[in-house]
Amino acid sequence: MVKSLRCDQSESRLGVRHWQTFLFFLALSVAYAQRVNLSVAIVAMTDADAVNPDFPEYNWPEKTKSLLLSSFFWGNVLTQVPSGQLARKFGGKITLLTGMFICSVLNLLTPLCALWGGWEVVSALRVMEGLFQGVVFPAVHTLISAWIPPNERPVLGTCAYAGSQFGTIVMLATSGLLAASPAGWPSIFYISGGVGCLWSVVYFIWGASTPADYKSISVEERKLIKMAQATEAVSEQPNEKMHTPWLSFFTSPPFLALIAAHSANNWGFWTLLTEIPSYMKNVLNKDIKSNALLSALPYFAMFCMCFILSAIAMQLNKRNCISTLTSRKLFNTIGLWVPMLALIGLGYVGSDQSNLAVILLTVTVGFNASCYLGQQINHIDLSPNFAGILMGITNCASCIMSIFGPLLVGFIVTDEHDVEQWRIVFFIAAIIYLVGNGLFIIFGRANVQKWNDPPAKPRRNSTPQVESQH
Repeated sequence: MVKSLRCDQSESRLGVRHWQTFLFFLALSVAYAQRVNLSVAIVAMTDADAVNPDFPEYNWPEKTKSLLLSSFFWGNVLTQVPSGQLARKFGGKITLLTGMFICSVLNLLTPLCALWGGWEVVSALRVMEGLFQGVVFPAVHTLISAWIPPNERPVLGTCAYAGSQFGTIVMLATSGLLAASPAGWPSIFYISGGVGCLWSVVYFIWGASTPADYKSISVEERKLIKMAQATEAVSEQPNEKMHTPWLSFFTSPPFLALIAAHSANNWGFWTLLTEIPSYMKNVLNKDIKSNALLSALPYFAMFCMCFILSAIAMQLNKRNCISTLTSRKLFNTIGLWVPMLALIGLGYVGSDQSNLAVILLTVTVGFNASCYLGQQINHIDLSPNFAGILMGITNCASCIMSIFGPLLVGFIVTDEHDVEQWRIVFFIAAIIYLVGNGLFIIFGRANVQKWNDPPAKPRRNSTPQVESQH
């Protein structure tokens, strides 16, 4: 009884695991600020007279700008799968810290590279940034698996991943002010890179791969985390040598369904992020990119929805209203099928209904936050030991979708003023949302899979694992 009371008290108060979650939040905020900083800075870099004429201006055509903006993802897709293995072998801390620090330094070098080497060097720099940022999601997933008890993952995991929206909001909302300031457009890169270096110092001092590596954690909290993870067969040391069951991954229906759901989510998200401004300008005669606050509105809605949905998930968990599996499928359905309906509606919005279009766009992006409580955390449900590797695989597939989605738009939309062509784009995204989530509903699971603890690893107990989350 006393032990149970101590666990309840430890669970209810803030602990080291919450501090680590906040550090993950900051890491993703910085990562996304660095990811989108060029997309907002390039406006001032190619039209300095309209913003601040005291800084260099580059006469880059649209094709060059498109290449620069896409170069990050070509690098990012290459390191997704290896990063999960690196985080597994060397620990999530060193993997995340190395990637973030090097990417931050490269951001600091961007203005100098543009001045000395032109767009070719900047493009190569962005590829390198993508390569090193490819470690972020697999490493964070590995760290969440090690630090956060299963019953807290939906809430704390969502809080950590909300950083990606926070970083996007801050960068979109402040970029105009920074570019027009006496420091000019280079300050966009200096500040985002400098903050990244500062985070690296903080995380080097106070970050840890596992609770066992954090010396000042209380005995109660360490026991709480260890006991909560007991049924998952989580290895205590991330660098423990363990055979990676690659074949089992790709013959597992729950994991294949997770790949489909993650890919569907990214197809719609990046299609909207890259093409909606063009749709607003050419069909609705409203240039959304000219208004920083309006550009940030959908992502602000998504940021807020992260916490609203987390609070709902927390109450459902406390009341034991639904199982973990039902929770994952319910929230993923909200995150994909509500946007699906909004996209269909967006396809029928007329040029005289621009406010309605902005509302539908905000709903589409805002409710997409629900996926953080669905497929985004499901990797850890299936395999706490290989969560980072699984995230690397699904993120690799979804990154490919984020590249080809906008390319398909360019193939379909030959006349940017044609509403019918844009309607096809929205319908394709809606169908992909429908199929991706449908597969997740049918084949998705939320219990630890057999291949989480490969037969090659000696087992202390031969009794079957209890699948308590099913």
